[in-house]
Amino acid sequence: MSSITGIRFQNLLPLTSSAAASSSSISSSSLPFKSFLLKSKSLFRAHSSRPFSVHASSFTNTPSTMSAADVSADAGMDAVQRRLMFDDECILVDETDRVVGHDTKYNCHLMEKIESENLLHRAFSVFLFNSKYELLLQQRSATKVTFPLVWTNTCCSHPLYRDSELIEENALGVRNAAQRKLWDELGIPAEDVPVGQFIPLGRMLYKAPSDGKWGEHELDYLLFTVRDVNVNPNPDEVADVKYVNREELKELLRKADAGEGGLKLSPWFRLVVDNFLMKWWDHVEKGTLKEAADMKTIHKLT
Repeated sequence: MSSITGIRFQNLLPLTSSAAASSSSISSSSLPFKSFLLKSKSLFRAHSSRPFSVHASSFTNTPSTMSAADVSADAGMDAVQRRLMFDDECILVDETDRVVGHDTKYNCHLMEKIESENLLHRAFSVFLFNSKYELLLQQRSATKVTFPLVWTNTCCSHPLYRDSELIEENALGVRNAAQRKLWDELGIPAEDVPVGQFIPLGRMLYKAPSDGKWGEHELDYLLFTVRDVNVNPNPDEVADVKYVNREELKELLRKADAGEGGLKLSPWFRLVVDNFLMKWWDHVEKGTLKEAADMKTIHKLT
């Protein structure tokens, strides 16, 4: 067992034989080879499944709108996060969730562009519960460009501008993206999280700055699933993981509100907690999640 700010943590998987048996967290040093496999497979899948297109920026691996000053300012960015920022193309939508274009993850998260061009992109947030109805949380890695080291729901990311993730019917494109990112971030195999088992419960639109430069402006699909899964976090994406029951989550909220130990929650997770989560948790336990779904409404939250 381990703890952060007085809250007890539990390892989700046995550590490798080379790790100390008493270790209480998953670290990059205990998973170097697995981390390499995760990153390599993620890179292959990202490029093999995106639609074929050629942009001028493809040859420099930077957006065509970036200046020399921008490149210099971002020179210290983690290499993995830099690749994702410049290679991944988010889906731009209007406030009715109609696709209006695409742009790099980099541009979509610059507060200057969010404010000046009103860039809004499609996103998803996965809430995965085990058979004990405990919610899996992750702490984002220290190298994440937006909201590093904050605690959040199971997985939060974006469907990309590729055929398989643009499918509108029954939010299939978003569900495909969720399966991809659960593997990329948490090492959860696709067979543990079948696409058909994600239940879209709703959509919310929010804007949140991360720091003076970065932020989020997302139309976020809220996906719930109840599965017992194998978890093997990628240290480039995830610093730690834990399952919580309702009371443990309430204690986490209390500590975040009090600023104890510097513990922080992501703004989108807090919006879901404050507006939806507890009543939806009732449906998780009753097995009636589909009865709670409302995909017609887009909740504008701040």
